[in-house]
Amino acid sequence: MSDYGLIINGEKIVTESTFAVKNPANEKVVADCPIATKDHLNSAVKAAADAFKTWSKVPDEERAAVCGKIASAIGSHAEELAKLLTQEQGKPLEGAGSRFELGGAAGWAGYTSTLKLPDKIIQDDENAKIIQTRKPIGVVGSILPWNWPLMIAVWHVVPAIRAGNTVVMKPSPYTPLSSLRMAEIISACLPAGVLNCVAGEDELGQWMTEHPDIQKIIFTGSIPTGKKVMSSSSASLKRLTLELGGNDAGIVLDDVDPATVAPDIIQGAFLNNGQTCACLKRLYVHDSIYDELCEELAKAASGIPMGDGLDENNLQGPIQNKMQYEKVVDLFKDAKKQGGRVICGGDVPDKPGYFMSYTLVADVKDGMRIVDEEQFGPLLPIIKYSDLDDAIKRANSLETGLGGSVWSSDTVRAAKVASQLECGTAWVNGHGGIAPNVPFGGVKCSGIGVEFAEEGLHEYTNIQIVNVAKA
Repeated sequence: MSDYGLIINGEKIVTESTFAVKNPANEKVVADCPIATKDHLNSAVKAAADAFKTWSKVPDEERAAVCGKIASAIGSHAEELAKLLTQEQGKPLEGAGSRFELGGAAGWAGYTSTLKLPDKIIQDDENAKIIQTRKPIGVVGSILPWNWPLMIAVWHVVPAIRAGNTVVMKPSPYTPLSSLRMAEIISACLPAGVLNCVAGEDELGQWMTEHPDIQKIIFTGSIPTGKKVMSSSSASLKRLTLELGGNDAGIVLDDVDPATVAPDIIQGAFLNNGQTCACLKRLYVHDSIYDELCEELAKAASGIPMGDGLDENNLQGPIQNKMQYEKVVDLFKDAKKQGGRVICGGDVPDKPGYFMSYTLVADVKDGMRIVDEEQFGPLLPIIKYSDLDDAIKRANSLETGLGGSVWSSDTVRAAKVASQLECGTAWVNGHGGIAPNVPFGGVKCSGIGVEFAEEGLHEYTNIQIVNVAKA
């Protein structure tokens, strides 16, 4: 019997069927995860729908206070959750790893508790008083990824309940244990049924998107899966927020100091082992500084302690799962076959676990798989350019549009270039930095809608206009 259970209507539910969750650092079983049936999902949705009738009417300030309690509860259990997260996700405890993720989760929940949903007076004169209000949508289905499972759970769940909705959450089958435990912790702060958590294989996500009593889906994951979510949600015209893959480009201008920018470029490329939607994944470098920057990047990416994340000396863990590991290795081999020059890394240890050291490949071109496909791992292609307008055109050439960056000693010049990038966020002299008070989302195929800040909170509401005639 698994120590983990589904969370439905405030209760922990043990299931007959389970599957093994493995540690990507050693391929050993961490624990068994419960598998939800369609009946379990129906029960979770019904519990959420029933809870919505009362939770949606709770005064706004009371819901805000509950979200503050959630932030405190996450903080109180942070070390327990961090160690469990490291075992199933692979990221190290230290650095920008599990403890970092839990700190971010608690901080995001706390900030979200301070957001307001005030009424807006559009008109108030002798003819009419017109008020814009924001109403909760209903039951929200949250489908989580495996890269930042707990941080993103907070991004999905806390604004949803802050706005008066109820939630059915589904973690990735690769990282379900920490999500189930977090759901149990959060649920204890809430009335029964406000947050429910069901786990299982990928078919569970499809059942959710097709369920007639779920009014909104928020999904973080790949573009192909996002398209399936959108298609299967169309029958009931669900509201959607989709944060999908990026193949973010960075453009390094000819005026940078390579030694200065190299460490920040590496940080932007390899945050969470490169397994972040908004990591820098294509680096365009002006030919006048190309060789020097390649040398500095190799220095910055070398010698990172790699191994089991529970060893606090390690700052790089494994790629999270076998399928992703094989994809990254295949992209690397293909790049070498096509003439790519390995300037750092490429080491694949002959031992259990899905390890690959930070790897930089120079002398690659657009049209090669390593450039055109999102790597989502510790692998960065470095592409040479001579004409800036051409580099901007190449950066904008793909279907993705999550983030982008420009690197320069002249920030005014860089900002002008950044404004030409077709992406949701364009950074200057950094890449991937986000904050709870700044809206975040993608354009083109990288998403629909935004998260964070008031704009993100609004994604969980419907606008209602109350038009009172006076004449």
